[in-house]
Amino acid sequence: MSADPGHPAKAIDAARARSEHVLTGWLNRQHGVSAPLDDAMRYSVLGTGKRLRPVMVYLAGRALGADDEALDAPAAALELIHAYSLVHDDLPAMDDDDLRRGRPTVHRAFDEPLAILAGDALQTLAFEVLASRPHPRLAALVTILARAAGRDGMAAGQAIDLSAVGTPLDLASLQAMHQHKTGALIRAAVRLGALVAVDESDPRVAALDRYAAAIGLAFQIHDDVLDVTGDTRTLGKTSGADAQRDKPTYPALLGLERARERARELLEEALEALVPLGASGEPLAILARFMIDRDH
Repeated sequence: MSADPGHPAKAIDAARARSEHVLTGWLNRQHGVSAPLDDAMRYSVLGTGKRLRPVMVYLAGRALGADDEALDAPAAALELIHAYSLVHDDLPAMDDDDLRRGRPTVHRAFDEPLAILAGDALQTLAFEVLASRPHPRLAALVTILARAAGRDGMAAGQAIDLSAVGTPLDLASLQAMHQHKTGALIRAAVRLGALVAVDESDPRVAALDRYAAAIGLAFQIHDDVLDVTGDTRTLGKTSGADAQRDKPTYPALLGLERARERARELLEEALEALVPLGASGEPLAILARFMIDRDH
């Protein structure tokens, strides 16, 4: 393995840096026919973001014995899908946001048609990247990514979110929305990393899936909390936007303190799921704690 054998936090930093390097390589490797499209794609991805999802690919794969080189393509592909989703989510027809990661959203920095095309191109590039490295379970990896991004995953969650504006949701419906919109890619991250290393029948894959399901929901609940408690400068996006749009959130439904408590409960579920992995799961545990302690 090429992972840093030192402190678990260093393994997370190494994964984040490696992810950035791989993404830069793909987005800069050649010039396409449209320089503005290339520029918009790079603007969408490079130099910003926490890289949580690719880091999870690396950490899950490393925990089960995968080499970083084998994890590069799935990690980059997942982050490209995430980046495309943010570009499209910010569009006037969706959330109509002007700020993302502390700078103008893509449709503001460029224009709306180019933002749509950049998102489209990032999505297709993701599958090109994933298919670029032969793997005995490549078909399974492609299926995981496609389902997580599509009508049974992230896209479905966004559709539910848009239709729920101004409409009261019960807790079960709100949870289902978050599990699709945010949780699907987080579960895919862990599963992609795991299946690079081992077959799906390995019981540790199921343990990692339980971890991802819990921390994925906790992550979104904490995002809901930050929208209430954070400030625009720290968040890098407009604070209070959910309330302004009358969107259903955990704080709106449960109250701020109960929402925080629920995120902590889910964190404990995620940490418990990692027990079968022993010390190899510690970087994932550290990452989980960061995901609900972060301020942006």
